[in-house]
Amino acid sequence: MSPVAVRARKQSPSKAQAQTQDKRTQYLFIAELAGEAERYDDVTTQIKLIVQHFGPQLTLDERNLLSVAYKNITNNLRNSWRIVDTLEKMEANRKGGKAPLIRMQRGRIEAELERVCRDIVGLLEGKLVRGAKAGEERVFYLKMKGDYYRYLAEFAGQKEARNKYAEESLTAYKLAYMHALSVLEPTHPTRLGLALNFSVFYHDVKQSPERACHLAKSALDDAVSSFSEDTTMSVTMRDSLMILQLLRDDLVLWSAEMMNAPGP
Repeated sequence: MSPVAVRARKQSPSKAQAQTQDKRTQYLFIAELAGEAERYDDVTTQIKLIVQHFGPQLTLDERNLLSVAYKNITNNLRNSWRIVDTLEKMEANRKGGKAPLIRMQRGRIEAELERVCRDIVGLLEGKLVRGAKAGEERVFYLKMKGDYYRYLAEFAGQKEARNKYAEESLTAYKLAYMHALSVLEPTHPTRLGLALNFSVFYHDVKQSPERACHLAKSALDDAVSSFSEDTTMSVTMRDSLMILQLLRDDLVLWSAEMMNAPGP
């Protein structure tokens, strides 16, 4: 083998590695660009390509892009559903109303919402949760799984499907919370965000304001007791304080709800 061929052979792995890394950088850049343009479907496509070609270990930037994209897509659909559902109820008692047409549109939104939620749940179950490292990353992905099964439960038309999705959501939230208690500080924003969403699950899906209040109060008390005079006001801490305020607001609202509930 000639010296030139030997040098080329020695250089090829590093060159191929650089080209591979450049491809990942391109996927990330397009995802960031799509996010700026609010083309969230394009964001998810690019992050899926990263998972497909490079495996389930996403960087923090990649993970955040994926999370924000699916959150925006589903939030838009959930808001659309609520508007159409309200209009359907307003039309229900009107003679010659357009309730059937509105119901048809609601069905389209539900089908699209189900498709999106199943899409991210499939990615989480098939790749991201399995490949997650123990710690914050695993908690984050399990929380996402709980969130999107919760959305499926909220909008499922059939009771059987609703119960199935609710159980899947509960299992994911429980696994996430147990892991969070052992690996994350009480003031960590991922742990607090999990507590917030888990308590919303108990209130909205399980119809149990008692459990919701218990979970929210426990998370709130644990976090407050962890603060000290030496606590620095970092970006992460500001995120935690924002979530704590949401927990406190929900706790006040749900407590009042229980107090005003009619007796048996």
